[in-house]
Amino acid sequence: MKRIFQNFTFNPKNDILSGLTVALALVPEAVAFAFVAGIDPMVGLYGAFMMGLVTALFGGRPGMISGATGAMAVVMVHLIQKGNEVGAGLSTPVENLGLQWLFITLLLVGAMQILAGALRLGKFVRLIPYPVMMGFVNGLAIVIFLSQLELFKRRVNGEVQWLQGYDLWIMLGLVALTMGIMYGLPKLTKKIPAALTGIVVVAAITILGGLEVSTVGSFIREGGGSGLEGSLPTFQAQIFGLIPSLEGHWGLIVSTAFLLAAVGLIESLMTLNLIDEMTETRGSGNRECVAQGGANMLNGLFGGMGGCAMIGQSIINVSSGGRGRLSGIVAALALLAFVLFAAPLIEQIPIAALVGVMFMVVIGTFAWSSFRILNKIPLADAIVLIAVSVITVWQDLAVAVLAGVVMSALVFAWKNATMIRARKHLKEDGTKVYEIWGPLFFGSSQTFNSKFDPREDPQKVEIDFMESRVSDHSGIEALRNIANKYLDLGKEITLTHLSPECKQLLLKNNPEFETIIRSSVEDPRYYVATDLMDKEV
Repeated sequence: MKRIFQNFTFNPKNDILSGLTVALALVPEAVAFAFVAGIDPMVGLYGAFMMGLVTALFGGRPGMISGATGAMAVVMVHLIQKGNEVGAGLSTPVENLGLQWLFITLLLVGAMQILAGALRLGKFVRLIPYPVMMGFVNGLAIVIFLSQLELFKRRVNGEVQWLQGYDLWIMLGLVALTMGIMYGLPKLTKKIPAALTGIVVVAAITILGGLEVSTVGSFIREGGGSGLEGSLPTFQAQIFGLIPSLEGHWGLIVSTAFLLAAVGLIESLMTLNLIDEMTETRGSGNRECVAQGGANMLNGLFGGMGGCAMIGQSIINVSSGGRGRLSGIVAALALLAFVLFAAPLIEQIPIAALVGVMFMVVIGTFAWSSFRILNKIPLADAIVLIAVSVITVWQDLAVAVLAGVVMSALVFAWKNATMIRARKHLKEDGTKVYEIWGPLFFGSSQTFNSKFDPREDPQKVEIDFMESRVSDHSGIEALRNIANKYLDLGKEITLTHLSPECKQLLLKNNPEFETIIRSSVEDPRYYVATDLMDKEV
């Protein structure tokens, strides 16, 4: 019971204050990503609220924040544009048909993510190599930094221009002030969240001083929105009546849903892994998959843009002391409260204060130690680290992680392919023994074949797998081919110390091999811990 309560809130004050800080930082992010996807800002805000609330309550770990994200927004764009084109071309034109298609797609996204959790696929995030994780973190920090630079621009006469002169210096000064507060305040006291203090102080300076700066409200209106004020999300019953409009377009819907589900899960599980390391605790990847899926389905039903875990906001939350589920719940409910009751006030918050907070997130996220260790780690790991960082900036987080895992897997396979050895010696009776050392799998099967000389070997041959293990079907085939070569020459061959799984697979396709497998010698090294525990019981 104590553990359940601590998961909900270990420190109520810290959770509430950090939740409020995160809610303020969520506003421009959700609005910006809605603009990226080509939809109304309120859809992004509703999406952030529903994603944040559901995952805070039921997600895989306390303290992690979910909402509308750029990684998923860029995938949505083509679907929404295509839907709007179809809607405009109907005999009775349908406005915003692309948005309705998105809601239907999110239902499929949610179902796919829940299925991934039910199949316990979340555990595979533990297989991500450390260089990939470090490259991912560095790339993410660069992406966050570059996204904040867009806020140093302003729309003038329909054209987007960089801030200049007085406006630029004011912006830089307020950003620096926010960063200074976040850096210096914790050295004086940790009872007050530094990020929230920075936002409040900078907002007070701009409002009381009458400074003309870019604010949350002006940012929304410059992007084409009407403001922050809205109402509660409503059930989108009309989406089910629009399903016939998908005839001939189901391929686009399903492929987009699969891509959104994959991107969302990869980013969420990577965030979970990162927060685990920061807090020295462990969350549940499978539970997070189910929670993400449920949140996206709710978005589809109630008109949000969906999303996934947000690394920047999660780091803000944890760094501000938000370690319990209460912090995420407060962030989501505060965001909804801003929309319902406090829109005029929240719209006055300077963008510079939120940029300053995110810049500090960038500094805290980037793995600065990677510069120090680059020349101390294997060259392959260094290449993977740099490649993942570059691909994260060039493409997106999901593509970068997949590329990094593939690169690491290929490096691992190549190294293990060159490790297989065959020590040879003769017994007193003239039997030639091949003692195999190293894994036998697809990468090493060709090298394995080159170790034998069936025509020149004596009449009796023994292949000993005491120091080896056959890992896949390619290894089984390599072993079968070698055995058949000796048998075809009329020579006697014996296979010893094969693992039980290898014996089973080998005999399944070649029952006649039962005579050449020496099963009288059991190898205790193949037992696993659970087997030994069962025997003791």
